[in-house]
Amino acid sequence: MRHTILAAGLTTIAGAAFAQTPVLTVYTYDSFVPDWGPGPAIEAAFEETCGCDLQFVGAGDGAALLSRVRLEGARSEADVVLGLDTNLTAAAAETGLFAPHGIAPEGLTLPVAWEDPLFLPFDWGYFAFVHDTSLADVPGSFEELAASDVSIVIQDPRSSTPGLGLLLWVQHAYGDRAAEIWAGLADNIVTVTPGWSEAYGLFLEGEADMVLSYTTSPAYHLIAEDDPSKAAAPFAEGHYMQIEVAGILAGTDQPELAREFLAFMLTEGFQSVIPTTNWMYPAALPAEALPEGFETLITPDSALLYSPEEAAEIRDAAIATWAGALSR
Repeated sequence: MRHTILAAGLTTIAGAAFAQTPVLTVYTYDSFVPDWGPGPAIEAAFEETCGCDLQFVGAGDGAALLSRVRLEGARSEADVVLGLDTNLTAAAAETGLFAPHGIAPEGLTLPVAWEDPLFLPFDWGYFAFVHDTSLADVPGSFEELAASDVSIVIQDPRSSTPGLGLLLWVQHAYGDRAAEIWAGLADNIVTVTPGWSEAYGLFLEGEADMVLSYTTSPAYHLIAEDDPSKAAAPFAEGHYMQIEVAGILAGTDQPELAREFLAFMLTEGFQSVIPTTNWMYPAALPAEALPEGFETLITPDSALLYSPEEAAEIRDAAIATWAGALSR
């Protein structure tokens, strides 16, 4: 009898071990993970339906995500990478580390068409320089900014997707004159930070007049803080667009769960969290579903965007131009 009971107990323990809750690990950028970011609400919403343990892991800023995944290779513990953008997707695809998602996205509200077998969008926005409304003589172009005494904080394009977006913004707007523009901006730059969070924090601490961020950033202050004192400066050249994406790693041991997460990413349960936590435009939510306050944001007269292939082709040269101008 004791042997029977013991055997039954061992069977129960073994069954419990095999029935462990599956874990889905998602690498993302640091600002996605904190309590004030989208991570916690999205984790709770997805876990209600997946029967899994969703774990977000902060891995620096957006561009640092690709560096980490490339370094870890097939040994990576991540199942999904969330937070690359279209300026990096061609380089990410070339690693061979990402698997096709097999999802036909429906209900996308991006301002551009979307076709990518490896990556799906979750939000988008326009880069902009954010300032306090008390700032006198707000520059309305890169040339005006370079000619002014206005101080700015920007992000490193080698580790930060906004930093890379700024380089491509200048390159798209000025082409062969990009080096001249950067030479003019060099004395406006207070510092270059590894990521967006550090740069925006310095701006809020009064260390600079303007910070590279997004046209949607003032919505945070207006909606979350009831503070209308921040604004994004409209630039005559137009504004460069960012589309943020997620992809499944080919080495995942949870391929179906990873695919389920990407499908969930385009549902209201995920998308409705984005506007007031990531402070971006959701990729699959109509404009009328945006919270009150978003209607006050500037809309660029011209949207600038390189294709993923074009961005990959000019990235290294744009970084070299930027680094050369700032080192003089």
